[in-house]
Amino acid sequence: MNPHESRAAVPGALAPAAVVESELPAPTPAPEVPKVSARYIWLMVLAQFGVFVAFITPLAISLAIRVNQLAPGNQEYLGYITGAGALVVMLTSPFLGMASDRTRTRIGRRRPFMIAGTLLGVVSLLVMAYAPNVLMLGAGWILAQLGWGQVLSNLQISTADRLPESQRGKVAGLTGFSTQVAPVFGVVIAGGFAADPLLLFMVPGVVGVILVALFVLFVHEADSRGMKFSDNLTPATMLRKYIYDPRQYPDFSWNWLGRFLFYFGLTLNTTFTAFFFASRLGIPVEQVGGIIAALGGAGVLATTAGALGGGFLSDRLRRRRLFVLLGGIFMASGMVTMAFSADLALLIAGSLMTSVGIGTFAAVDQALLLDVLPEKNTDAGRFMGITGFATSIPQSAAPLIAPIFLAVGAAGGQKNYTLLFLVAAGFVLLGGAVIMRIRSVR
Repeated sequence: MNPHESRAAVPGALAPAAVVESELPAPTPAPEVPKVSARYIWLMVLAQFGVFVAFITPLAISLAIRVNQLAPGNQEYLGYITGAGALVVMLTSPFLGMASDRTRTRIGRRRPFMIAGTLLGVVSLLVMAYAPNVLMLGAGWILAQLGWGQVLSNLQISTADRLPESQRGKVAGLTGFSTQVAPVFGVVIAGGFAADPLLLFMVPGVVGVILVALFVLFVHEADSRGMKFSDNLTPATMLRKYIYDPRQYPDFSWNWLGRFLFYFGLTLNTTFTAFFFASRLGIPVEQVGGIIAALGGAGVLATTAGALGGGFLSDRLRRRRLFVLLGGIFMASGMVTMAFSADLALLIAGSLMTSVGIGTFAAVDQALLLDVLPEKNTDAGRFMGITGFATSIPQSAAPLIAPIFLAVGAAGGQKNYTLLFLVAAGFVLLGGAVIMRIRSVR
């Protein structure tokens, strides 16, 4: 659908106001900003690495282990838990993004949310570790999404606040690489504590707390107490700010849709990874952690090539769209290979291809998002929150839909992982193709 010709809002925004296109105000350009220091870049990389160690390790392995302990034989509960958490984030992210934009404190707009999110994130890990049943485990995951999700969101908003165009690809490549390596690091840690629920969740959490604290302490933000706004942030105002007309920001809308499709496919692929490997290799799910860590370790170089190579080259060549498309192609190829794998060799080959694809797409699309993000000087949190729908909706919906594909033709207790991975490959490939509709960025 061409956003220039339709009045329908993109998913994640309420229906836009019916206005004549010629009456739409021109987007407000963000002022040029100076280059950031190397210290800022490396503390940002470390902070995002820490968040992913603390936050994605449960998604990669710890939640699967706890679900298997609390409800053996009910793998679908993992999808319900992750889907519920993503739904809560979907409903709250834009509100919290707008609140971050308007926060007035001595330490700035973004750091208070990082501090509060980290504290809530620690609480969430304790809840999941001590959960006596699946319901409490799900409640802990929702708290984790709210807590660690806010830390990550405000770190990314900080890049929108500070990065000039010439550094976006490089920083996105470095952070993209770190966030892909982080779950591998986290799974290695978790694999050694599978029998101890507290250590299973809290050891990765401690890594996250330390690295986020370094960013909060050593990256200073301007005092925001003197900021002035033309309107007050009321519930009605916040609801209205969910609304935006995709005709006014067509390239942002195409990026949103491409990201949505890619992450829908990625979530279909990753949610049941532990159970998939256990099924294909014929081993208990508790033993999967070490194998996933080994495969992830083998994919570190592939992820590096995708994230760093794509990010740095997209800055150097001033091209983003082609690299995003290539990321979708590599990711889809890896998923298809894994779908038809029957031994460890093919699993390794598929894993390497998916690592290249994820690294390339995630890094370059993040830089592309900053290129097309509207109103960066005033509403970065708002539009980053709306962008969050492109990942939170898939994270909510895909795990709930995945059991349908897993059940097709299933017999003897075996799930149809082949079909699930093929459908996932189609989505990520389409996501890369949609990005090519963007016109303001090469």
